[in-house]
Amino acid sequence: MTTLKITPTDDGPYMVEGDVRIVDPLGNEYDIGREAAVFLCRCGSSATKPLCDGTHERVRFEAAGRAPRDRVAAATVT
Repeated sequence: MTTLKITPTDDGPYMVEGDVRIVDPLGNEYDIGREAAVFLCRCGSSATKPLCDGTHERVRFEAAGRAPRDRVAAATVT
């Protein structure tokens, strides 16, 4: 199984790395080619949703992506 990594970037989109397919609610697949990473909109203002088009910079979207320390520790315990 391939590992998929999703990273919320500071004040920007979700960066998705790994083998991923993105489909709409009707099952139509977005053509994302064979990019090493795909960026998904997090600000809600992209004209190419669900993909990021950089609009977060213009609208000055602010959000830090930090996992709560207590949840990170709990998630790693098996």
